[in-house]
Amino acid sequence: MRKMTIQRIVFLVVIFGALLALCLPSAFSQPLHKFHAGYAGVDVPQLPIWFAREAGIFRRNGLDVQLISFTGGPTAIAALVSGDVPITQVSAPGVIRSNLYGADVVLIAGVTPTLDFWLVSRADIKTPEQLKGGNIGIGRFGGVNDFTLDFLLPKLGLTPGKDVAIRQIGSVPVRLTAVETGQIHATLLSPPSSLMAQKKGLKVLADVAALGMVFQHTSVVTTRRFIKEQPDIVRRYIKSHVEAIHALKTDRAVGLKVLEKYLGGMKDRDVLERSFDRSVTDDKLPPKPYPSLEGIKTILDGMAKTEAKAKPAKPEDFVDLRFVRELDQSGFIDGLYKK
Repeated sequence: MRKMTIQRIVFLVVIFGALLALCLPSAFSQPLHKFHAGYAGVDVPQLPIWFAREAGIFRRNGLDVQLISFTGGPTAIAALVSGDVPITQVSAPGVIRSNLYGADVVLIAGVTPTLDFWLVSRADIKTPEQLKGGNIGIGRFGGVNDFTLDFLLPKLGLTPGKDVAIRQIGSVPVRLTAVETGQIHATLLSPPSSLMAQKKGLKVLADVAALGMVFQHTSVVTTRRFIKEQPDIVRRYIKSHVEAIHALKTDRAVGLKVLEKYLGGMKDRDVLERSFDRSVTDDKLPPKPYPSLEGIKTILDGMAKTEAKAKPAKPEDFVDLRFVRELDQSGFIDGLYKK
């Protein structure tokens, strides 16, 4: 009788343990927080958000992030302001301009603190001086290309609008075709388009990043309202962003697969690899992704020429550094690179 009682107790303990093990995941696991995050443009600086999604980094941090691709910065910022997308990855100038005119938008992390642009010309133009009297095609007036030429052309001994005309042409494929067919003399391109243009025999007249331009380009942006309402979601998103940057620097094989997927299955392996390798260097993808205050100042200085609201503005007005700072000061970021 005593033996049977002990056996029953053991049996019940085993059954209870098995039932408890089955129940634990549902009892203690946290549901994923599902939301949409955007990115503007299909280019190499978008890699962190693509990688965080594809490698499961968002999910490991309790986020189910669905990505939305926007055709341009204005559309991405409009979706942010309307609340359709709470976080997006977009170039800083549009964010700063929207903020100046009352939009509740703020930079919470940097991605690219410079511009990996080349000034690419027709093959028969060998030097910047030969652009005098010619024209350069850009995406749109007031955009990143416009800011870049204001910085670049004086360094090449050229005055925008005087020595060389600036023409609003449109998207990268349109501008590249316009150079090849002689409709324009030059344009600004970034990888992979810049590398493809070089392989086609077009002339690289200048490398903007090599000339020392500090510019807050691609950035992680949200609204102050969303930060107030969902600080933990923002915190987990930035942690995912930081982890994706580390992974891109340490797992080249997976990084290349992600880049190939989002660039539409690029067949030119050489251009794919060179584009990736250029994008993950520390000057173009810093391990500690603070928005660049110096880069924001560059933008404000450019805007101040035509917009009075930009003159008294300070770079600190457009950023919230707390989430990157928390990860930095806790030693989390340094710890990733010590492993």
